[in-house]
Amino acid sequence: MFSFNMFDHPIPRVFQNRFSTQYRCFSVSMLAGPNDRSDVEKGGKIIMPPSALDQLSRLNITYPMLFKLTNKNSDRMTHCGVLEFVADEGICYLPHWMMQNLLLEEGGLVQVESVNLQVATYSKFQPQSPDFLDITNPKAVLENALRNFACLTTGDVIAINYNEKIYELRVMETKPDKAVSIIECDMNVDFDAPLGYKEPERQVQHEESAEGEADHSGYAGELGFRAFSGSGNRLDGKKKGVEPSPSPIKPGDIKRGIPNYEFKLGKITFIRNSRPLVKKVEEGPPLPGSLIVPLRLCGECVGHSSGVTWQW
Repeated sequence: MFSFNMFDHPIPRVFQNRFSTQYRCFSVSMLAGPNDRSDVEKGGKIIMPPSALDQLSRLNITYPMLFKLTNKNSDRMTHCGVLEFVADEGICYLPHWMMQNLLLEEGGLVQVESVNLQVATYSKFQPQSPDFLDITNPKAVLENALRNFACLTTGDVIAINYNEKIYELRVMETKPDKAVSIIECDMNVDFDAPLGYKEPERQVQHEESAEGEADHSGYAGELGFRAFSGSGNRLDGKKKGVEPSPSPIKPGDIKRGIPNYEFKLGKITFIRNSRPLVKKVEEGPPLPGSLIVPLRLCGECVGHSSGVTWQW
């Protein structure tokens, strides 16, 4: 008996409700058509031929459709989703960053298999350039970019587009498995230090010494510090007698506070700068030669309850 294949493209094989076939892969820029398909480059999904949809519809597979891509020549693999089924038979179109991860060239063979992946709970990324630190809110930018992805694989270097610039991020870790699905999931995201990033050296001691010198320099000078040493303005507009003439401060004039060593808890002492009180002369017999003036009580004030008025 003789057998021959009258089709140029490989026929998909089905093993136990699993889709598995080989395609020749090309980048999205090779996709024929008048429409611009740059949206494929911004995500992690591929374009497959219509025959793949026919085979997948006959299988009892779970949705969303997820696939494992393997380059047998380099033993590299990754995972992806599918965007459309409009490619030519025997051909699939991949994003450029995905072909770089698989070490594939234009027209290379790639093995495509349907897989089931667990839902992601945690992922960690490492930016491949310190320029990623210029983004104000990197988590929000990454969350918006991952909407075009279907799954993540540990070790892949994905590319996201932000402000007309492409940033590459390496997937350092994913949980609960090395390959996870990120469709309708609640995933915690963490970032590692960018590749080639060096933390700036801190010069704390030098800054403190510089501040100390600046503080001391404020007290240095021929005139020293004097309060209200600024110039004044006269109402008549003249400048006579409005310029200050502060006197220099001597080192002995600067007085420092003395702590109260007799301080007791719960007692507050108020110190006021006032003139000393004159000692009250004790009552006694009049001194010889002194003048005694008698006092007379005002008759009008005798019945007042508020007080007594004395009159000399």
